[in-house]
Amino acid sequence: MDDGALWVQEAELARLIARVVSYNPNCDTDLISRAYYYGADAHRGQLRHSGEPYITHPLAVAMILAEQRLDDATIVTALLHDTIEDTGATFGAVSQVFTSEIAELVDGVTKLTKLQLTSSETKQAENFRKLFMAMSRDMRVILVKLADRLHNMRTVKHMRPEKQAQKARETMDIFAPLAGRMGMQWMREELEDLSFGVLNPEGRRSIIHRFATLRRETGDVVEKITHDIRAELERTGIAGDVAGRAKRPFSIWRKMEEKKIGFSRLSDIYGFRVIVETEDECYRVLGAIHRRWRAVPDRFKDYISQPKSNGYRSIHTTVSGRDAKRVEVQIRTRAMHDVAESGVAAHWSYRDGERVENPFAVDPARWISDLTAQFDSSSDHDEFLEAVKLEMYTDQVFCFTPKGEVVKLPRGATPLDFAYAIHTRIGARAVGAKVDGVRVPLWQKLRNGESVEIVTAEGQTPQGSWLDLVVTGRAKSAIRKALRDADRHRYIRLGTELARVAFDQVGHRMSDKALTTAARALGVGSSEELLARLGSAELDTRAVLGILFPDVVLDDSDEIDATAAIVGLEPDQTFRRARCCQPLPGERIVGISYKGEGVLIHAIDCEALAEVEDQPQRWFDIAWHAGNHPAVHDVTFDMTIVNDSGVLGRTCTLIGQQKANISDLAFLERRQDFFRVKLDVELRSIEHLHAVRMALEAEGDVAMIERVRDPALSP
Repeated sequence: MDDGALWVQEAELARLIARVVSYNPNCDTDLISRAYYYGADAHRGQLRHSGEPYITHPLAVAMILAEQRLDDATIVTALLHDTIEDTGATFGAVSQVFTSEIAELVDGVTKLTKLQLTSSETKQAENFRKLFMAMSRDMRVILVKLADRLHNMRTVKHMRPEKQAQKARETMDIFAPLAGRMGMQWMREELEDLSFGVLNPEGRRSIIHRFATLRRETGDVVEKITHDIRAELERTGIAGDVAGRAKRPFSIWRKMEEKKIGFSRLSDIYGFRVIVETEDECYRVLGAIHRRWRAVPDRFKDYISQPKSNGYRSIHTTVSGRDAKRVEVQIRTRAMHDVAESGVAAHWSYRDGERVENPFAVDPARWISDLTAQFDSSSDHDEFLEAVKLEMYTDQVFCFTPKGEVVKLPRGATPLDFAYAIHTRIGARAVGAKVDGVRVPLWQKLRNGESVEIVTAEGQTPQGSWLDLVVTGRAKSAIRKALRDADRHRYIRLGTELARVAFDQVGHRMSDKALTTAARALGVGSSEELLARLGSAELDTRAVLGILFPDVVLDDSDEIDATAAIVGLEPDQTFRRARCCQPLPGERIVGISYKGEGVLIHAIDCEALAEVEDQPQRWFDIAWHAGNHPAVHDVTFDMTIVNDSGVLGRTCTLIGQQKANISDLAFLERRQDFFRVKLDVELRSIEHLHAVRMALEAEGDVAMIERVRDPALSP
């Protein structure tokens, strides 16, 4: 780093420390400085896509968290959050130089960064579980990760276009809803808008252009309405802060899409906030605003008397303001506003050197416990994802039991969802419901503030049609489980017979291991569950046989010439597959030029790519040619088999039956009870690999088989 860049970064460090001292005069400034210099030294020589020294990123992340008035450990974690992942620093080193608490936080952020949250559904469900597990250990890990993602999205323009789109989709699908669910609405809105600018730049520009045109035609509406509200406060004798703004482009675009209307017909595009000292003043301000302007029916929400689960409290009302324009007004106290800005993060906020004892800040441990309680009971990855996304993406309605207890449900929930939210047994026996004393059908949508009484009957059991009546993951999961359990034993017997006949037809013996392998691949949990689903016709035997013994015989006359297997290179460019990751047709790939080596083809997730991430001039955007590829692409397997006569021969025969060729075989380990061998197998595609692997995993004498990828073999 040159002297000029060093001076700039040290100035930013001074600004960060000044910001932390402003809310926590007792902070450990030496600890923060040491963390900065440790990170700067660890990242020495590393550059961001923008060409700036890498340490600018941790500094920016730390400043985002300092704006939330967070504790020293969180600020230090932000400064160090990429050291364990991207430098030679280790967990032990960070723990020794700083504290075990900070090392645990940095390690937690590192593990989150490695999660591929937008991968296949089975893997996505497992990674969501890991995400919530990390949150349950220490919520500050997620706060650092959210700030990390926010700064990455603020600087996303420096990435390659395809990387920008991938980051934006992941942000829109995962991180923005998570920020909102944690009560950090400002961050959710900014993450959504930044992602919107990447995924639909024309749409965002059009909204901004319409706002500019509207301002030229009508003047500064925000300033005028802000003045009007202040005048009403003065008339009422209440001192308070008033702020207003036009809503963000993505929020406007989403409303246009949901309501299927154009910008000119859209109302409620301005939002205003009134912050006062006491709860009593909140309701007095509400009265003043409703006396001055006409309230819009069904657009009033009192989150002070019915707070959200993340601690959010505020009054929301929509009125027809100046020139009949609809505006939303939020009214809250200063303590409520702190939680509204920081959400769950308010638990760690400091002011004047002391942890803020905000009466509205929710306990993070209790919040995450409530959030994950319903997920723990779901073993099916589809049901788990359904529950997670419903919980993270939907707004809530608040209803009451006959005893006055509050039940929180997603918008669109029915009395049946309400029943299952109280207890699974009540949901299973529900035959009707009364809402505010009036008998209603089980499919009627509930509204805020309604009192719900569930009518039950002995002998009632869940019906298949109920799945269409509920929206909560908890209710859907419970209904599906009840339906499966009702005839489970009969279904298992029927499924066993169906599976036996199907295995006989293809010349294979049905075994527990084969069924367990298929169950794991299909994501249904166990061989018993697989048989039950076969018997209930939720699965058919072709799906099971397709997993274990897929037909990989292709028409060789249609095979692609192996020398022309890649699309995206010049005719005179030579290429070969990288030994480190051995990519196969069907996998996403990238080409990297190496001096004297031509272009090497790497899998997009190859660890060796990290070495050339800052050299975009060497990257080639390529893909496999569509069609049938010959079985000439070697892949290395590490396989452990039982040491018994004929086992190695049978496994080799199985590979041959899948139309794959063994090009090399070497013994890695010989024991009395098992052999460990290395196999080089020539394959057609990633699907061919899965077929060979499934066939071997279903073989009872194969204890383990793994695909070998070795970054050390990269050029």
